[in-house]
Amino acid sequence: MAKRKEEEPPKGAPAWQSTFADLMNLLLCFFVLLFSMSTVDAEKLQAVAASFSQTFSVFQAGATAIGDGILISNGVSQLNELDKYINSTGKVQESEVDSEDFMKEFEQASMNESEMLAEKVSEALDESEYEGDIDIDFTTQYVSLTLNGAFLFDSGKAEIKEEAKPVLDKVGQILTRYASSTIEIEGHTDNVPISNSKFPNNDVLSSYRALAVFDYFRETTAIDPATMKHSGRGDYVPVADNATAEGRAKNRRVEIKIYTSLSDY
Repeated sequence: MAKRKEEEPPKGAPAWQSTFADLMNLLLCFFVLLFSMSTVDAEKLQAVAASFSQTFSVFQAGATAIGDGILISNGVSQLNELDKYINSTGKVQESEVDSEDFMKEFEQASMNESEMLAEKVSEALDESEYEGDIDIDFTTQYVSLTLNGAFLFDSGKAEIKEEAKPVLDKVGQILTRYASSTIEIEGHTDNVPISNSKFPNNDVLSSYRALAVFDYFRETTAIDPATMKHSGRGDYVPVADNATAEGRAKNRRVEIKIYTSLSDY
């Protein structure tokens, strides 16, 4: 009797598995399509980047480092130049806003401090008879006391007049109250050339006049000389027109600047 040949099972996967695999592929494509159409939350993405930067010192080089690298997360790959992407959403970076606000607040605080200091100096001068001999002004950096050069010195000389010393004594008392601040003494001249055996030009004359006032305060006050500076500015910083006698008289001056605690000097 002939031996019956065993039937071989059909090759390949069962039909139901093929149908199931096709269904899974369709579902995968469907969800990938949904993900691609979704919108990335820029604020959350920025917060994640900032967290990495602070915690792990990642992205320290800003846009350059991000642009050169690749961010890989759940379903997100190759998101380059993160800064440009966030900016393209129309959102202003918080760091830039904070920096601008801080600078405005700092500038206003500096101006307020200078104004308060100028008021105190004015009050101190109001109590004396020398108010008319000193002009007071202020900026965000300092309060300036300006003394007329003709009142302090004879023409072409750098020796302080005797009648000017009481005024400098009063100024010295005021400066002593703010001895912890940086104090700068500047000598200024007009643009009329000078040349003699002692002062070859206005630069040297203005420097010697500033030094004379510096030495006077060093000798008559308890101010630490390390907190005082002196410089000659010649005729480079005029406050009036040198074409008139009145303007030249205003330009011949000594300015004493008291820098505030918020100044960058």
